[in-house]
Amino acid sequence: MTSRKTQVNLKDIVAPSFYSLHWDVLDGRHTYYRLSGGRGSTKSSFVSSEIILGMMRDAQNGRYTNAVTFRRYGVNLHDSVYEQLVWAIDKLGVSHLWRQTVSPLRLSYIPTGQVILFRCADKVKKSKSIKVSKGYIKYLWFEELDEFEGSEKIRSIQQSVVRGGESFTVFYSYNPPKSQRSWVNDPVQWDRPDTVTHESTYLTVPREWLGEQFFTDAEHLKAIKPEVYEHEYLGKVTGTGTEVFANLENRRITDKEIADFDRIRRGLDWGYASDPFHYTVCHYDKTRRRLYIFYEIHQARLSNRRAAQLIKAENTLNRDIIADSAEPKSIAEMYEYGLRVLGARKGPDSVNYGVKWLSDLEGIVIDAGRCPNTWREFYGYELEVDANGNVKAEYPDRDNHSIDAARYALQDEIINTKVR
Repeated sequence: MTSRKTQVNLKDIVAPSFYSLHWDVLDGRHTYYRLSGGRGSTKSSFVSSEIILGMMRDAQNGRYTNAVTFRRYGVNLHDSVYEQLVWAIDKLGVSHLWRQTVSPLRLSYIPTGQVILFRCADKVKKSKSIKVSKGYIKYLWFEELDEFEGSEKIRSIQQSVVRGGESFTVFYSYNPPKSQRSWVNDPVQWDRPDTVTHESTYLTVPREWLGEQFFTDAEHLKAIKPEVYEHEYLGKVTGTGTEVFANLENRRITDKEIADFDRIRRGLDWGYASDPFHYTVCHYDKTRRRLYIFYEIHQARLSNRRAAQLIKAENTLNRDIIADSAEPKSIAEMYEYGLRVLGARKGPDSVNYGVKWLSDLEGIVIDAGRCPNTWREFYGYELEVDANGNVKAEYPDRDNHSIDAARYALQDEIINTKVR
């Protein structure tokens, strides 16, 4: 890019690990770019450069595009995304083409009036009031994505901002949290064809960009605390030790596979008031010790009559269903509707043993497309920590409806294993 008489080489700004991603953005191959990485990976530098380059390139092609950058808290905007974008403007040699204002925070492209706005996400409704006088908002940047409350908040913001244009580019940048159960680490959240996931570390960055002290500190931490080093510098999800199911796999379970399943089991956890009713259908491969969960009914305030109708649509041969035995009246009612519902056999420590049995399987394959609530509950199930930071021994009795239904469905396998 030329600025007056200065020639800037993008290779002096963009680290090698981002070269292919740069061309992907330039060609508009995807809409969403998920950038995770450890310290010094230069992911934020890449995003800021792409936004400045993209807006100026759009202007040259007669398209007036704008950008909005988000942090969860407004206090962090100036010293992070604002300063990062100012850095990119300076490194690209185009400072004379951009106006910088601090109150309010804004960057304006002088030749056309295009703007970069800065917003916090403390109140989603504020996103609905974001307006630009020229063109539309094409670029969104969510920095430190893991600080946001969840995917629902991000989706709500995008629905308010990403509209009225022909194409969009949305960047998510963050250092992965240690917990495997953080929403940003959940692969299901990113399983869509218009999304690219990119991982980077400081090891692919030119040494002189970061300085020798950075590498010295990294090597020291690697020597004394290798797991902390892997998380902080390599961006690895090392886990917190509270995850219950480390044996999960999300993938599509095909109709052909389901047709070949010969050990299908059904389980049912009754709902109560706002607590959801959950019905599960699964197949247990005893030889390989792998469980496949491929059907669910998950609904709050579902009457037994309506639940029976939904179950009959799936359980056409009226096979046995094992349900929570704490609801004998509901079991009797289901019998009146023609379903073979049996109460689960419970005993001392049956919950803890059943959950441990599930967690010890070689694999639990869940089709999150067919069973989104089952995946959410299994993936998010963690041991609790007390006020002193010690992990509690008991499994928590919350957000576990699908887990309980699976335990009931597989009670014979679980009890037989326990007897041995």
